[in-house]
Amino acid sequence: MIKIALTPCFMYKDPSRIVFGHKSLTYMENDMVRYLAREGVMPYLLPDLEDKLLQAYLEEADAFVIQGGVDLSPESYNEPFLNIEKWPGDKYRDEFELKVIDYAFKAKKPIYGICRGFQVLNAYFGGTLHQDIQTELDTKVAHRDPDLYDKVNHKITLESNGLLKALYKEEVLNVNSVHHQAVKKLGDKLITDAKSQDDGIIEAFHYDGDQVVIGVQWHPEFSHSLGDKVCDPNVIYNYFLKEVEKLK
Repeated sequence: MIKIALTPCFMYKDPSRIVFGHKSLTYMENDMVRYLAREGVMPYLLPDLEDKLLQAYLEEADAFVIQGGVDLSPESYNEPFLNIEKWPGDKYRDEFELKVIDYAFKAKKPIYGICRGFQVLNAYFGGTLHQDIQTELDTKVAHRDPDLYDKVNHKITLESNGLLKALYKEEVLNVNSVHHQAVKKLGDKLITDAKSQDDGIIEAFHYDGDQVVIGVQWHPEFSHSLGDKVCDPNVIYNYFLKEVEKLK
């Protein structure tokens, strides 16, 4: 059995919320766990526990997936806030995920970052982010629409010597897009695998070293919403699982 530890999303105390309004919650998004789970593969949610108790959950994992969610705090990549009221980020979640990534990286366990997970991996390796694409970049590409949500899609160009090119055997892929922040400075030893075709925003990378660390800016787990209009989400996950199996 391959055990995949999934970092949680956080929902904090909010008395206006009818259910559990006075409590903090950790959760996983259903499409994500359905994407990860298959025969012989068991994803489990990492709980928000103090380090001593969390350690056992980390040690049980064969690999880690860092899932999507809210913005990173600019404090987590040492940049000033562009607009602290509009884009404050979630520093608590950043610290939790950076701690998990640090354990996984030092233990040489494979890591797969998706959307926010892609961005927090970039921060871990010393990279930075554009805090809002439409404010900071001159692009006509719609990378996020709150109403269309996982129906937004665009083309990405695969780097000729990149990991995705080797996996997909294609020059261009179509992917969904649910993000308003983007890589500004790429982290140390991260190799770009794909860019948005029309504006050059980095959409995928991998770590240039002796362990598996991969990240994608889109949401493979949402691909069912668009079917064959977007690339097969299992190609990259199958690669990830094969690499995990090599270490068992």
